[in-house]
Order: sequence, then C-alpha cells, then structure tokens
Amino acid sequence: MRKSIHELKYRNLRAISPCLAELLADYLKNNPLPGEALVSVPLHPLRLRERGYNQSGLLAEELGKRIGLPVIEGCLIRVKQAQPQVRSVDVEERRSNVADAFLCRDERVGGKRIILIDDVCTSGATLESCAKALKNKGATSVWGLTLAREIRN
Repeated sequence: MRKSIHELKYRNLRAISPCLAELLADYLKNNPLPGEALVSVPLHPLRLRERGYNQSGLLAEELGKRIGLPVIEGCLIRVKQAQPQVRSVDVEERRSNVADAFLCRDERVGGKRIILIDDVCTSGATLESCAKALKNKGATSVWGLTLAREIRN
C-alpha cells in the first residue's frame, strides 16, 4: 500500500487511482458510513500546481463512480500552506500545522452527511481541520475515509 500511494502521489501514476478507489469501495461495503456526498482533502494551490493533480480528488472521483455518491468539488480549499504532515514531529505539531488551514467556501455541504476522502491519515489533524471547516458551513456529519493510516512509534 505504501508503494502504491507513493507512486500515485509522487510518480504521477494516476492510472492506479481506480484500483485504490476499488479498495475504498470494498471497505465501505463491509463497513458502511453514513454519507450523502464525498469531499476530498484539497492541496494548497502551490502544491497542486507542482503536482498537477490532487491525489485525494482522483480517489474521491473514482470512489463516487463506484458507490453512487456525488463528489462536491471545489467547496473545500486550503488557505494556509503547511509542510507535509509526514514531516511533522508529533501530534501537537501536526495540529498546529493545519489549524485553520482549510475553508469551506460554499453552502453545498449544508445539511449533508459528508465522507471526507484522503490518501493517508497520519495523526488525524488534517481530517479534523477539514471537518471543522465543513461543519462551519452546515455539514451535519463528517466521516474520514483514507487508504492508509501511518503508525508512528
């Protein structure tokens, strides 16, 4: 899984996103989450320009096709550029790294149960920060779904 995610994120292997989304779909079949729409964790515009695509957006798009949920694109934006969470030393540093880093800029999430899609959960700080922004715009619930969870010793 680590190699697959690395290839998707850093080696431009976008073609792997349908396979990875299928794993997420299989997970949801066995572990349903209450959701009416998918939202992907956004990249900062500078990182998006460097990479050329948002890997979490690709996963959300492919997952939406497989499970029949709409993807609400562009509603969540990253307003604060932060170092990648994997480089942070501890949970507190990760939380402060992404505090107020996200903004939900429209009402499309209002009254909806959202499933938030990301590739990796390191400490949960990014998902928490995104969930806060979505709830501030009226999302009734936010569940996080990731391909992997990084465990640090």
